[in-house]
Amino acid sequence: MNAKKEVKKVVLAYSGGLDTSVIVPWLKENYNCEVICYCADVGQAEELENLEERAKQQGASKIIKLDLREEFCKDYLWPLIKSGAVYERKYLLGTSIARPLIAKKQVEIAWAEGADAVAHGCTGKGNDQVRFELAFTALDPRLKVIAPWREWNIQSREDALAYLAAHNLPAPTKNPSFFSRDRNLWHISHEGGNLEDANSEPHEDMFVLSSSPFAAPDEPETVEITFEQGEPVALNGVPTPPVKLVETLNALGGKHGIGRIDLVENRLVGMKSRGVYETPGGTILMFAHNELESITLDRETMHYKDVLAHKYSELVYFGLWFTPLREAMDAFFQSTQKVVTGSIKVKLYKGNMIVAGRQSPYSLYREEFATFGHSQVYDHTDAAGFIRLFGLPSKVQAMMKGLGEGIPPVPTEKIIRD
Repeated sequence: MNAKKEVKKVVLAYSGGLDTSVIVPWLKENYNCEVICYCADVGQAEELENLEERAKQQGASKIIKLDLREEFCKDYLWPLIKSGAVYERKYLLGTSIARPLIAKKQVEIAWAEGADAVAHGCTGKGNDQVRFELAFTALDPRLKVIAPWREWNIQSREDALAYLAAHNLPAPTKNPSFFSRDRNLWHISHEGGNLEDANSEPHEDMFVLSSSPFAAPDEPETVEITFEQGEPVALNGVPTPPVKLVETLNALGGKHGIGRIDLVENRLVGMKSRGVYETPGGTILMFAHNELESITLDRETMHYKDVLAHKYSELVYFGLWFTPLREAMDAFFQSTQKVVTGSIKVKLYKGNMIVAGRQSPYSLYREEFATFGHSQVYDHTDAAGFIRLFGLPSKVQAMMKGLGEGIPPVPTEKIIRD
């Protein structure tokens, strides 16, 4: 391939994995440009080791590493919790929710470094290419976007390893398995390998963050989570910073086998794909938040919020974070959270979460109202008229059906009286 001259400097979203390890020398070879590697620390843990040495060895002029974990929690995970969004009944959007933050910082680095292009290592069959590029377009459409997987002739892991060998570059040693993984503070995903057979059970040695529910402790453990206006602020009564709070719940939930899902999902690009996700802390937080909303939100607000949560999950999954609709929906969700303050006790046991207590100064639940006994706010005899009015459409339908089958009409006065 002839060298391309139109790009002078590119910022590459760099993980240090096999794909981005190949992309650095490939960009230099095919675009004859300076390559700046950028790594966003959103909680990948040990995956971030020795990145600078590897990037320089592969030909990068520099590597910029940003600790984004706090911002990830406050500006992305907390809004996700407040929304209650779950994609296709199971997926807590662990990969999806991190992409807008990573892309946003990548654009900011491009501005600071005077780069005229950005690049990513997403494949041409996945969702992430859309998420990154929609963010780039929304934030700065002037930047050229380079997606090597849509240009090069590398088709497999073996091809990528051969490319590195031909350029006398070592292959990365992290994630030697054939699983495609994405990890951050919220979750870890697993795709590929034997998971491509939808009828194949995941191998236990694949899991990273959680133990099997069958091997979890035989004794339950209870954790109390305190929220203020929808945001988690304390564990067991102790104020806890966001990152530590999620990490603590990840360890606790993982210990008890919480947060594993096996999902065949509908990708944005049109195909179904299978993924196995581990989200121990996030699963506990979403569960506890829902329980707190159950006592603090009125019926109509909660039901309508559930409708919007479905749409919000699509916006996040489809990469439409930087849109007016998402901002407007966040404003709605934030308004609903004014009363979502209180504490929820959750008992963890072998993959299960059991509510062990709910309390809030804004609770709409009152024992004296809900009791089956006498209550000053509710008269049992009022229910008869309510049921008659509420059931009137059904009554009319039944009467019409009866008339259609030749049953004599019911006298008008009887309809009114009944």
